[in-house]
Amino acid sequence: MTTSTRGTSKVPAVLVLEDGRIFRGRAYGAVGETFGEAVFSTGMTGYQETLTDPSYHRQVVVMTSPHVGNTGVNDEDPESGRIWVSGYVVRDPARVSSNWRARRSLDEELRDQGVVGISGVDTRALTRHLRESGAMRVGIFSGSALPDEGTMLAEVRQQPEMKGADLSAEVATKETYVVPAIGTKKFTVAAIDLGIKGMTPHRMAERGIEVHVLPATATVEDVYAVAPDGVFFSNGPGDPATADGPVALMQAVLERRTPLFGICFGNQILGRALGFGTYKLKYGHRGINQPVQDRTTGKVEITAHNHGFAVDAPLDQVSETPFGRAEVSHVCLNDNVVEGLQLLDQPAFSVQYHPEAAAGPHDAAYLFDRFVSLMEAERA
Repeated sequence: MTTSTRGTSKVPAVLVLEDGRIFRGRAYGAVGETFGEAVFSTGMTGYQETLTDPSYHRQVVVMTSPHVGNTGVNDEDPESGRIWVSGYVVRDPARVSSNWRARRSLDEELRDQGVVGISGVDTRALTRHLRESGAMRVGIFSGSALPDEGTMLAEVRQQPEMKGADLSAEVATKETYVVPAIGTKKFTVAAIDLGIKGMTPHRMAERGIEVHVLPATATVEDVYAVAPDGVFFSNGPGDPATADGPVALMQAVLERRTPLFGICFGNQILGRALGFGTYKLKYGHRGINQPVQDRTTGKVEITAHNHGFAVDAPLDQVSETPFGRAEVSHVCLNDNVVEGLQLLDQPAFSVQYHPEAAAGPHDAAYLFDRFVSLMEAERA
């Protein structure tokens, strides 16, 4: 299916970083103004999954790939019920989108959901600036009559920073829902929604798991009311240093020795639950091409990431924790950031990336099988 767009926008737009750097372009999507943390994604495909990932709440995403929107927007690939990014920055948007599943253009989707974006920006220069200076607050302003540069910069600097932001409850489900097992039901898992993507419970359902997705504010009583064989902590936005509630919940699960698996934000929660600290990365890991080594096998995987914080744990030693011995199980080969943790004395592990990996790659899908193996061993 081919979807025509209205052509390149003539409406002027300005991107203003908190350090005073300014990029000029044209409006893309909705016209207006928006604010957030400027981050960049290195993925060359999967922009629908990026836009609808709740972990991008309050972030303005810069696409490093210059050409975006060529396959349009379909109704099958979103990871949640809405676009979560605060703003979108592209260099060369597709004038015509073409794909047999396309229902509308990306420009139309952004406009319909009120997402302010900017096109015609030198995203290579912007990405290099963010790599050198770090992720920072940003504003996008578009319209026929824009404020002066000083006014725009002042507005950007008034916005809250991502460090210290407590955002999981803003993106999580408010009511528990169930994703049934596909085929024969083998296990029940309580999944704590800190910003879960739709593909994640689907990957578990494919393995015969009935997934009960619980709000971020769930209590230990809520978790064990579903009689889980395992507990899962999802990805999500914000600073893990603020997530005292999920940390306390995970500690309660660890005390009961229930098989546990966490991804992304869930990895940071496990780090805190074990007594490790967390810290903000300079510009984070985002995209679908990040090399990670699984130290338990020696295998190197190409993985999907979206995180701006990391766990501060020793890479080359076993640590004593209140829940037994723990070690770093995965590490990023680009910068040695901790990408996974595992307990050696009970069935609990986590990774910092997205093993469900829509729109790819699928190197890390085995981690769901590892979770199944833990539940099988506990049942036996």
